[in-house]
Amino acid sequence: MLVLSDNPDAYALERARGRGIPTKVVLPADYPDRPAFDAAIVESLKEAGVGLVVLAGYMKLVGPAFVEAFRGRIMNIHPALLPGFPGEHGVEDALAHGVKVSGVTVHFVDDGLDTGPIIVQAAVPVQEEDDKESLHNRIHEQEYRVYPEAIKLFAEGRLRIEGRRVRIV
Repeated sequence: MLVLSDNPDAYALERARGRGIPTKVVLPADYPDRPAFDAAIVESLKEAGVGLVVLAGYMKLVGPAFVEAFRGRIMNIHPALLPGFPGEHGVEDALAHGVKVSGVTVHFVDDGLDTGPIIVQAAVPVQEEDDKESLHNRIHEQEYRVYPEAIKLFAEGRLRIEGRRVRIV
């Protein structure tokens, strides 16, 4: 197990240290380019014996070498019901579009932007008075529920990727 971050001030590092979980910081500025940075992350994860990479607040596309090293073993969480509203502004885009239901998606990472096979989703109704903050807060409540659920399913060996679909067995 390892909590790795590209931000030395990330609260996740503090929480991990408080629980005795190993941590590591890998700074992009320490590497000549993105492929070298990704290679350092992959090496760190492999050295730690990581079987599943769980992204949280990682606002970068995962590079091709990273995806290949952990294909089918990288999860991400997104604050919208994919495939609608991918990218950095899922909540704002959903509100701007006028949807009546938004939500959260946990998916496997592939080579695209929020395009990987969907593991679990949870719907969150959009209320008339919602703004970015209020909707995001309600989405977060569902994120805290469904992300651990998806991780547990993976740990139990109950997820099967079949093309674009993830089957829970």
